[in-house]
Amino acid sequence: MRKPTKEEKRAARIEYWRELIAKQAGSGMAVQRFCEEHGLTEQSFYAWRKRLKKEQPMQFALVQAGPVAQPPVRDPVMEVVLRTGERLRIGAGVNAAALRLVLEALRDDSSAG
Repeated sequence: MRKPTKEEKRAARIEYWRELIAKQAGSGMAVQRFCEEHGLTEQSFYAWRKRLKKEQPMQFALVQAGPVAQPPVRDPVMEVVLRTGERLRIGAGVNAAALRLVLEALRDDSSAG
């Protein structure tokens, strides 16, 4: 059995932290408590969160303002209702990394206002 390369180890470490950060965000727990329960230091958590946020490639999606007639998403897994009343219907096949970016952007936008 071959040893993982440095790049494979780096990718695994990045994915590990990406999953932990997403887990904390979805848990509703404060960072301090989450870190205590998972044996992490807050310093490491915040450093990785900042690092990963910088590394995320910017992705754009076409957004149309106003009502748009679209067929309903088959078996939506989740629906996010924004304060404006707009709805995001998210299907089972959504790219998890892209969804994290959207939710982070929405969270950042709502905390700024």
